[in-house]
Amino acid sequence: MSATRLNTGGRIDRSQPLSFTWDGRSYRGFAGDTLASALMANGEVVLGRSFKYHRPRGIMSAGVEESGAIVTLGTGNRAEPNTKATIVELYDGLVASGQNAWPNVRNDVGASLGLFGRFFSAGFYYKTFMGLPPFEWGRGTGLWMQYEKIIRKAAGMGEASRQADPDCYDHVHAFCDVLVVGSGPAGMSAALHAAQQGKDVILVEQDFDLGGDLLNRSDPKSNAIRAELIVALTAAGVRIMTRTTAFGLYDYGTAGLLERVTDHLAVKPDHAPRQRFWTVRAAATILATGALERTVAFENNDRPGVMTANATRSYLNRYGVLPGQNIVLSTNNDSAYDTAGELARAGAKVSLVDLREAIGADLSEQMNAAGVTVQTGLAPLKALGGKAVTGVQLARLQGDTWVAVETLPCDLLLVSAGWSPVVNLLSHRGGKPIWDQDLSCFLPAPCAENVTMAGAAAGHWSTEHCTASGIAAANLAMGQKVGAIAPGGWNTPIKPLYEVRLSGQKTKSFVDPQHDVTSSDIRLAHQEGFVSVEHLKRYTTLGMATDQGKMGNVIGLALMAEALGKDIPAVGTTRFRPPYTPVAIGALAGRNTGSHFKALRRTPLHDWNLRHGATMTDAGLWHRPWYFARSGESISEAYIREATTVRESLGICDVSSLGKIAVQGPDASEFLNRIYSNAFAKLAVGKARYGIMLRDDGMVMDDGTTWRLSQNDFLLTTTTTGAGKVMVWLEELLQLRWPELRVHVSSVSDQWAGVSVAGPKTRAAIAACLEDPEAISAENLPFMGVMESRLRGGIKCLIARISFSGELAYEIYVPADLGEAMMDQLWAASEPLGGCLYGLEALGTLRIEKGHVTGAELDGRVTIDDAGLGKMASTKKPFIGSALRQRPELEREDRPQLVGIFPKDHSDSFNGGALLCKPDEISGFGEGWITAVTHSPALGHWIGIGYISGGHDAWQGKSVTATDPVRKGDVMVEIVSPHMFDPKGERMHG
Repeated sequence: MSATRLNTGGRIDRSQPLSFTWDGRSYRGFAGDTLASALMANGEVVLGRSFKYHRPRGIMSAGVEESGAIVTLGTGNRAEPNTKATIVELYDGLVASGQNAWPNVRNDVGASLGLFGRFFSAGFYYKTFMGLPPFEWGRGTGLWMQYEKIIRKAAGMGEASRQADPDCYDHVHAFCDVLVVGSGPAGMSAALHAAQQGKDVILVEQDFDLGGDLLNRSDPKSNAIRAELIVALTAAGVRIMTRTTAFGLYDYGTAGLLERVTDHLAVKPDHAPRQRFWTVRAAATILATGALERTVAFENNDRPGVMTANATRSYLNRYGVLPGQNIVLSTNNDSAYDTAGELARAGAKVSLVDLREAIGADLSEQMNAAGVTVQTGLAPLKALGGKAVTGVQLARLQGDTWVAVETLPCDLLLVSAGWSPVVNLLSHRGGKPIWDQDLSCFLPAPCAENVTMAGAAAGHWSTEHCTASGIAAANLAMGQKVGAIAPGGWNTPIKPLYEVRLSGQKTKSFVDPQHDVTSSDIRLAHQEGFVSVEHLKRYTTLGMATDQGKMGNVIGLALMAEALGKDIPAVGTTRFRPPYTPVAIGALAGRNTGSHFKALRRTPLHDWNLRHGATMTDAGLWHRPWYFARSGESISEAYIREATTVRESLGICDVSSLGKIAVQGPDASEFLNRIYSNAFAKLAVGKARYGIMLRDDGMVMDDGTTWRLSQNDFLLTTTTTGAGKVMVWLEELLQLRWPELRVHVSSVSDQWAGVSVAGPKTRAAIAACLEDPEAISAENLPFMGVMESRLRGGIKCLIARISFSGELAYEIYVPADLGEAMMDQLWAASEPLGGCLYGLEALGTLRIEKGHVTGAELDGRVTIDDAGLGKMASTKKPFIGSALRQRPELEREDRPQLVGIFPKDHSDSFNGGALLCKPDEISGFGEGWITAVTHSPALGHWIGIGYISGGHDAWQGKSVTATDPVRKGDVMVEIVSPHMFDPKGERMHG
């Protein structure tokens, strides 16, 4: 392969030279080049090494279907492996290197693996389970574990950076009437026609320039068509998105797009994203995605210097590079003739061999005028040469048998064996392509959704037919009836060709060069019974990973059909899956990384808490106070002090993050009665009730209190992390199951700022802040009572006397913007009484001492009986989950039940997550598990809460081991009642 850069021609800008490096060597290209075209122009031939055999690979194509020139871009934290050089836009300072080779792709020690190629056939790694022949030495798991290490080390191509990605990515949503994918003559015509009919149109093109195959042509007519369409598109208001790939189609007209924003820039603007992940929702989608030129399976068809024919047209007419001087072009269709003529006129010696015995007179005259030698009835049998093509041995088909004939010297072997319409995106919507015998390709099937194919993607091979099909597709997308346009466009029919080999000869003929899948692998899959196309794909890796069937799918299916004695339609095709081309994980994540990994919510008291010494922690999506350490205090010292203060005096805790849902309407009480396991129909106004909500399957979903503010107005509270789930559940019930109920639900979590004030001195502190201090006397506000009142300064508030700590406690809610004013008053009244602020750690201590459950215990696997709350389940009314909770499996006496846990030696500690086992059976899942632990200042030692089979009664007086082999080891514990402090609840009634 002796490529040269031409002094004129192409679409590159020779006035803008660009410097780049390849494997540490400096080279020069021009603006408008791709990395592949620039390397070709600089004489680089071997750009990669194959997956299994480490065979030398060069440039095979000019687009996303590339299987040879797969390289690593960048270094350090910006290293990006497995990038196709054919689609990398050249920029000044670009750094690229070869991969899957040592010391480099030109001289790779790994090439010695080719000597053992017979042992690396399809599925060889599976067969290592069976041991090594001839006596199956090493059969079994033991040796496989050693094989696995070697296979894993050898797997893959490039090496991903171990460093964090320094770039940022954006997520964007857009809507349009018509989304057009592909900017060839069909795509541009479709977009223009739809826009001229008043539609909002987005035109997406994965290339950095519009035109599709028009970019690969140099004739004045093609250039004029392209220029006129671009001007008209702009004037019509079409939104044009270049450097943007439609990688997937999804439900309801949704498309996933990836826009490369700064990948092509030498100096990247500050704060600009590297890529944008677009979610576009379109009323109609037109796929003008073109077609990919196929190659043929013949011996050594992967040698550097073997390319698809139309790719050289791209390098010649777009990038100003003549890829070879002595060229042999093998074809079986009309499309390659224009390429042959253009290469000859550019100065190359071109010999064209056509499988067909007869071609049209116009093609013969065209080749004669260009000086191209034409031979018919021939096909390539073997590419000659090592790291570059030096010649090709030809073969002639005699009956059903190939016979070797002459050899032609060449430095570039081009192959055109037909075209495969890009139906991948349509396949994402379940469309199964239909084999067209006349065109020897899969054509798109009609789609039940408003998705239409146009141009070469629909099997139209001429510019005129592509343009007409684009306009027809636009009319169809807009609901108009159109006449069918027959696919095709060649004067002489194609003669199908998939493989050339001599009878009985074993060759390295590659079907999928990216994965080193050979024609022998296809036959081996058939021989071993993997005849389904999906099994074939997985056994041989044909069309997997980034290729997704672009290059070898049709050849592989044809060879399997031959082995089965069937036609290709009877074999079928694999289903193409998104993404069409690789999508960076960073683009999928967008800006949801680091501290922005998930949405962050702050309570109205967030800043107030920080000013008063809070250390914050995450609770679901919320930031909540973890503890309030004094100078020199550790977290342990802080939470123990806080919990002790609550028990002895009082403490204030921010509970604004609790879910709050307004349930209103004439049927609100009936609605609540159906969703809660206990009765709510007769809850009095001014009262609150603790409730347990079950799923349909009888498992606990969430818990919380509900306050009846008036006859038809309730405030339902949920756990912090369960608010969203419960809200969605309630809306689903009202919309789908009980639409007859006159109920409205609305999330009001952000409307209120709330605190819990707990401890024996609580009433005095709150009374000092109320306009009417007697409002919260025991008589006026009994346990589980709710009332409206006013804080000093006229601040309206809701007060409920409820307790999560086991102490005399109240929850107070005020409008969110008055939260800090409330806290100022409460803190001023509490400090003189020896009160404190407390966070989640102390709150956890208080609730564990009392045996109160949270999400740690209600994890979706427990029933209301498991949690020790079975008496709350009404036997007088149905409720969600009431039937399925009574399944025999859920009523077994040996089910894990909630218990308290003490260490046998009170000086010991243990960890949440430890398993509870019999001392003589420390294995498996044990008898139970610990959900939460704390040091209890009230009891003077560590305590825990968790589940164990049979509950407290089954283990009373028995020894249990808390086993934690990774962190703590084994600790002897005893099982006690979960109500470890004030079991009668006397303190909260004070």
